[in-house]
Amino acid sequence: MNFEDLIKTNKQNIKNIIRMITKQDNEDIEQEVYIKLWKNSDKYEERGSLKSWVNTVAKNASKDYLKSAVFKNEQNCTADEDVLVNIRDRKRSPEEGIITTERQHKIIDAVEKLKPKFKEVIMLCEIYGYTYEEASKKLNCPIGTIKSRIFNAKKELAVVLCDLI
Repeated sequence: MNFEDLIKTNKQNIKNIIRMITKQDNEDIEQEVYIKLWKNSDKYEERGSLKSWVNTVAKNASKDYLKSAVFKNEQNCTADEDVLVNIRDRKRSPEEGIITTERQHKIIDAVEKLKPKFKEVIMLCEIYGYTYEEASKKLNCPIGTIKSRIFNAKKELAVVLCDLI
């Protein structure tokens, strides 16, 4: 396993997972993920996709951070003015709700209009979270076919949904 390629191909995905879970960019967690990947690379077994293993390590590192004393201490030591700046309005405006709903409908419609063979792999891999290997077994076709269909489906969706990207 080439560690440099692993980092290059998964760097943005790791950042996105950390941001999604911790609600902030955190280079310390990112470094922790890379260290864990490096230390445990010899233990990785190719039962699932490499990407899902990397995602799991990033999720667990982010969750561990949220449980840590460092995070709890940071939360307790925040100045009053920082609290006021960081408070987010949890209520969505009616306009935001409508925009979100319209966006979701566009995506659903685009997926529904895909060719059946593309739609089924998108549903399995992107919606239901199947690995390529699991989808390959479920659909009884080679893994290369799954990858090709995912690629072509995403290409079609990108064209149809270009205004959302």
